[in-house]
Amino acid sequence: MNQFTSVHDVQDIGKLLRDALALKENPYAHKSLGENKTLGLVFLNPSLRTRLSTQKAALNLGMSVMVMNMDKEGWALETQDGVVMNGTTVEHIREAAAVMGQYCDILGLRSFPKLADREEDYSEDFFNKFIAYSKVPVVSLESATRHPLQSLADLVTIKETWQGAGKPKVVLAWAPHIKALPQAVPNSFAEWMCKAQELDMLDFTIAQPEGYELSEDFSKGAAISYDLDAALSGADYIYVKNWSSYKDYGKVLPYPEGWMLTNEKLTVTNDARVMHCLPVRRDLELSAEVLDGPSSLVIHEAGNRLWAAQAVLKQMLEKL
Repeated sequence: MNQFTSVHDVQDIGKLLRDALALKENPYAHKSLGENKTLGLVFLNPSLRTRLSTQKAALNLGMSVMVMNMDKEGWALETQDGVVMNGTTVEHIREAAAVMGQYCDILGLRSFPKLADREEDYSEDFFNKFIAYSKVPVVSLESATRHPLQSLADLVTIKETWQGAGKPKVVLAWAPHIKALPQAVPNSFAEWMCKAQELDMLDFTIAQPEGYELSEDFSKGAAISYDLDAALSGADYIYVKNWSSYKDYGKVLPYPEGWMLTNEKLTVTNDARVMHCLPVRRDLELSAEVLDGPSSLVIHEAGNRLWAAQAVLKQMLEKL
């Protein structure tokens, strides 16, 4: 694996899942693999789970880790070519990424979208240039359109906890929020679940109010519902997440009442387990009674972020 930016970079999902669960059983089995190797983690936006889990994953594999919070500690980056840098930017991404590649064997990068220009965000221009100029393997720690480490951890969690017969029904359920959030997490979750559905691992439904449809590039193959209660009927896993409109890009559109998941809504499910990527706004996105109840998998899911990251880094190190 030379880079990890989406499910499309994974040749064998089954093997990656098995690697993650094997590493969970024996975290230090491959500690010599990362000896004398350095992981650089570059953050242009805040992080809790992604930073800590990826850093711990690298340490488990014997790597050294350097963390750079570019939004606070780095120079303002210019990303466009052919411009005279006589404004607020101080360093060009060509030099910055190239220098980081000189110091690190693998780089991780987190950069959120601006939610102002859909074409700009969905071009992934910043990520693509960073990959091109650094010339080392790059792990996405969340981009404008995807969060693949989160989605891998989500699939690991489903595989690990599913004990029923047949295939589980997985529902991605839109939830309310007070501000516009990116589509990266739901895009990525949908993309991974659609791929898992192709592999006959599960059945996948997306439930959202009208106007909140994701790009078909990520949701093709999913069943789509505009009725939360209908979508939840018989569900085994419910992934709760807010996102802003893709069609009316970055906007928070009006929506009907009743989109927050509660214990009452869980009564129509198949004793569904509830997931969320965190952080979560209690009693807005998801009711506290669900978060604190026996249906919640959110802490277990967050714990699996470590093994997802370690499985990815392991496969990258094996190629170096």
